[in-house]
Amino acid sequence: MVEIVQTISVVEIIMLKTIFIFLVVIIVLILSSLLLLVEWIIGLFNKGLKDRGSLRIVQGLFKALLFISGTRVTIIGKENLPTDRSVLYVCNHKSFFDILINYANMPGLTGFISKMEISKVPILRIWMKNVKCLFMDRDDLKQSLKVILSAIDYIKEGISIFIFPEGTRCKEDDDFLPFKAGSFKIATKSGCDVIPVAINNSSSAFEKQFPWIKKAHVIVEYGEPIVVKDMDKEQIKGLPELAQNKVMEMYEKNKALV
Repeated sequence: MVEIVQTISVVEIIMLKTIFIFLVVIIVLILSSLLLLVEWIIGLFNKGLKDRGSLRIVQGLFKALLFISGTRVTIIGKENLPTDRSVLYVCNHKSFFDILINYANMPGLTGFISKMEISKVPILRIWMKNVKCLFMDRDDLKQSLKVILSAIDYIKEGISIFIFPEGTRCKEDDDFLPFKAGSFKIATKSGCDVIPVAINNSSSAFEKQFPWIKKAHVIVEYGEPIVVKDMDKEQIKGLPELAQNKVMEMYEKNKALV
């Protein structure tokens, strides 16, 4: 009987925590309208200050949400996060939490490429645009190409880009979807380095017990840069496979740390 009561208590706590987190997100999005107005005014006089302010506000919110959710993150290879140049980050994708976890760690302004459906969320859409995120319609090749071209322009402006080249979340723990070659044009056309990123166990925070949020220990490793500008045509052709192999190697290595 005691065990049943304890189990019910744990379930109730998880439910209440999840509801609380979603309420916090909704309230923050609504209240942040005032901050958006302030950011817009700042941008009229100092665009760089607005960009840096937006970055820190979003990172602060994401870190708070990770703390409230009980998501503990172990970071490996933080020294591979460049602070002096823009790069292309490529990561495996298991959870909605992948975005929160990685964006909270970015050393500078970084645009994430997100699916078009996210752009329909009021207020959130504006914040994402403020931090240079791009929205891709995977069913529209012409629109997808425009997004890739915009990402190349961002790289040239010194803004890094973060992509999930599988194209969608892979629901099986140890499986990977093929890395799509098109997204690597951001690196091959701009000449920027590619940083492989492996994330382990992020689905334990949410997807494994959807719609509830639970405590989870997540491992993120940032690998050594892949220098694209020194590659010949054959090496460039094999870049998606090379990047995926590096991500998979880190993922397999870090499974024991979860």
